Amino acid sequence: MVFDPHKPVIAQSDHTILLEVDNPSFKEARDRLALFAELVKSPEHIHTYRVTPLSIWNAAAAGATREEIFGTLEEFSKYDVPSNLLVDIEDYLSRYGKLLLEKSGEDLVLRCSDSNLADQLRLNKKISPFLLQEKRKNTFRIDPSNRGELKQRLVKIGFPVKDIAGYVDGDTFRFEMRETTLEGRPFGLRYYQEQSAAAFHQGGRAEGGSGVIVLPCGAGKTVVGITAMDLLQTKTLILATNVVALRQWRDEILDKTTVSEDDIAEYSGESKKFAPITIATYQIITYRKDKEGPFPHFGLFNAQNWGLIIYDEVHLLPAPVFRVTAEIQSRRRLGLTATLVREDGLEEDVFSLIGPKRYDVPWKELEQKGWIATAQCHELRIPLHPKVRLDYAASENRTKFRIASENPNKMKVIEDLLEKHQEDRVLIIGQYLEQVREISQKLKSPLITGQTPNARRVELFEAFRTGEIKFLVVSKVANFAIDLPDANVAIQVSGTFGSRQEEAQRLGRILRPKASGKRAEFYTVVTRDTVEQEFATKRQLFLTEQGYSYEISDCRDLFPDFVPPAYSS
Repeated sequence: MVFDPHKPVIAQSDHTILLEVDNPSFKEARDRLALFAELVKSPEHIHTYRVTPLSIWNAAAAGATREEIFGTLEEFSKYDVPSNLLVDIEDYLSRYGKLLLEKSGEDLVLRCSDSNLADQLRLNKKISPFLLQEKRKNTFRIDPSNRGELKQRLVKIGFPVKDIAGYVDGDTFRFEMRETTLEGRPFGLRYYQEQSAAAFHQGGRAEGGSGVIVLPCGAGKTVVGITAMDLLQTKTLILATNVVALRQWRDEILDKTTVSEDDIAEYSGESKKFAPITIATYQIITYRKDKEGPFPHFGLFNAQNWGLIIYDEVHLLPAPVFRVTAEIQSRRRLGLTATLVREDGLEEDVFSLIGPKRYDVPWKELEQKGWIATAQCHELRIPLHPKVRLDYAASENRTKFRIASENPNKMKVIEDLLEKHQEDRVLIIGQYLEQVREISQKLKSPLITGQTPNARRVELFEAFRTGEIKFLVVSKVANFAIDLPDANVAIQVSGTFGSRQEEAQRLGRILRPKASGKRAEFYTVVTRDTVEQEFATKRQLFLTEQGYSYEISDCRDLFPDFVPPAYSS
């Protein structure tokens, strides 16, 4: 076995790849590994990557070759690369491109690379109904309306389709990017924003036009979307998580481009208008009168001749929207997200229906360059309040989680943290409405929940931005796009069963760079020795994977005078 201690990589037979951060070749190796392996963990000294079928198919979609991938592993590996890893990579890589969706005259066809694969598809009961007729050897005519669903089914049997059938251009809509914002500040693209949009556009070729950009909250994903719009100069439909996010998109477009207010329309529960740029909410798209009824607003996707559809926070894309997205594969599609982790496990559907990951950059890299705020993460553990101990002991796990999450002892920790951060802008975030309402009442603080009217939300967010109010209590609406650039402290009092996706969004609320240069502080208050502590471990994993330091303390370590009722005689 060959061994070179100076190289930074250890490739392992379980498809994981370890990368030494302190090695002089770290940055070059990192950049090259990112092309074909998924970053799993990135703490201080050793980063862990994993090779998966999806990571290789993403690489293939970006043009990576066998020689490139093997060359990277061989160039940077301390030991011989395991032969089974090389064989599996070659197999995954070869599968991408064996099936091509393309145009043949006026027809949409699926072309197979060989007869064996064509026979396999003919005999597969989930695939054969989509194969209308064999136009020529190993080439089947496909109904264009089935373009998306066929891609979904093929990726599930391990054969991702390379879709080069192209897109409709959409109606032309011209505008220019500003060099200065409406307030007169210089505006230009950051390097990664320009690279992201270019990776999606692919110079206008059929290989581009669909895909996902992965950037941290606060890194300017909206600007990437606007840049893609600028490259295409076409009518655009933007889907946002809520009305507040919708209006933030509108404000950013007006601030960064020559688009006029009359050329932007809102399609939500409050207004249903169309314009060359129409911004809708996922909520209105998925509205229906009853669980078995139709989705009356699905027609929005074909209501105009859109040349581009942008899915903001694509990791939160409601499952029903995949259904309609499968039907509009002829329109260009851009997904924006801070994390491709989906709690429903639909990452393959994002790949097949929105498109492959086109660009990704580690959170810590942007932090080091000053594009997002430096963050410190803390977990503060407290005892369970005596008055709920018996209820906790007698309950099922789901109820135990809620009892622990709503532990009355958390109120004292919140008060002490607010005392410590009197000069900061603080978000107090909770999952349960009764809990956040009680916190709001005791602190005499404004509260924002899903039931708060949008006009009131905007009013409170503005008061927070200007410093008129120093802290806000917010429910799980904090999981969605909220632009609060001055927030630099978050206190998380309860969450959703250790959701990594939620942790990314909540941390993102305080990651925008601060004019003051202050560090962002992210606190999670957890009830010790309960199921809540077990779930907190899952959330902690996401933060350490992103390279953030995560301190676990007893609340009395941070506040020596802390004496909650649980400690009282």
